[in-house]
Amino acid sequence: MLKVAELVKAFPGRDGPVTVIDRVSFAIPDGLCFALLGPSGCGKTTTLRCVAGLETASSGRIEIGGTVVSDPDAGIFVPVHERPIGMVFQSYAIWPHLDVFENVAYPLRVQRPRPGKGEIREKVMEVLGLVGMEAAADRPAPLLSGGQQQRVALARAIVRHPALLLLDEPLSNLDARLREAMRDELAEMIARVGITALYVTHDQAEAFVLAQRMAVMDRGRIVQEGAPRELYANPGTPFIAGFLGAANLLRGTAERHGSRLRIALADADGQGLALNGDAGHPEGEVQVMIRPEDIGLIAPPAPSDRQNVLHGRITHVHFMGGQLECGVSLGGTQVRALARPSDPVAEGQPVSLRIDPAHCTVFPASPPT
Repeated sequence: MLKVAELVKAFPGRDGPVTVIDRVSFAIPDGLCFALLGPSGCGKTTTLRCVAGLETASSGRIEIGGTVVSDPDAGIFVPVHERPIGMVFQSYAIWPHLDVFENVAYPLRVQRPRPGKGEIREKVMEVLGLVGMEAAADRPAPLLSGGQQQRVALARAIVRHPALLLLDEPLSNLDARLREAMRDELAEMIARVGITALYVTHDQAEAFVLAQRMAVMDRGRIVQEGAPRELYANPGTPFIAGFLGAANLLRGTAERHGSRLRIALADADGQGLALNGDAGHPEGEVQVMIRPEDIGLIAPPAPSDRQNVLHGRITHVHFMGGQLECGVSLGGTQVRALARPSDPVAEGQPVSLRIDPAHCTVFPASPPT
């Protein structure tokens, strides 16, 4: 449904052009929700704006539904109002002088040829029903809550049955509790409508819930693409590992011993790990990534002769509601592990950490800065 190939966008700068999108390529099959995820300034929103036609690409090719809508080298640029898209903005852009019905009906009233009154009413009430707002059709826009505004913005975006739905951080203006509820509702509504969607966000939880496939962007480039679980479990770089969730990155030196990779951890009182040494594992100076939820915290400590069991002392315990986050010092290295609220853990307590080799990812050491 959407194909983006070698997309480049550069803006004029004091010392020459500044490239904010650098040869970005991806494709979204029909009916799939695809997330562009990355930190502020990575180029994800600019990419979406080029797809929408709100920005003119410097080079590259964009196709929607098999039709080329942007190709500067071929002199092609289809204006935004002629592209088969719907868009939900970060601010929702709900018009305060119109009620819910008229906000949603607006795209139909300005299109050419314009549908008749009966058809407009039928289409508007249909999409208001999809988003659970049909009972509020006559409600003035200023009386809507943040969650209701989000539903109205979505209804307005899909009322013309666009081929592609673009969503630019649509939950960022909601408070944390409402954002979580609306995230789940939005995922359900997108699935119910069955529309192809490009979702831009900096929040990995939103991307995990909403997208069947995602791409992580950094400094204008896509650095890894795949299914959310795949990227979380097998990040390609330490940056991706840290951006997609809490991650312990432990420095060490790796040596291969037959089928095993032995890693002497730095600043960990001489302790180390033994992993399955497949051909893809680097040797020499490395970083080992372990998610806090993949570490088993043992209190009282386990015997010291067990393999892949590290020993340390708790430096802090943070109550996080359904779990405890424990900081554990292995000497000069800090590790985060999780425990249940009922577990008898306390600051200063000696503990052991059970490491599952299957949940360790090994990266070459970062180059010195």
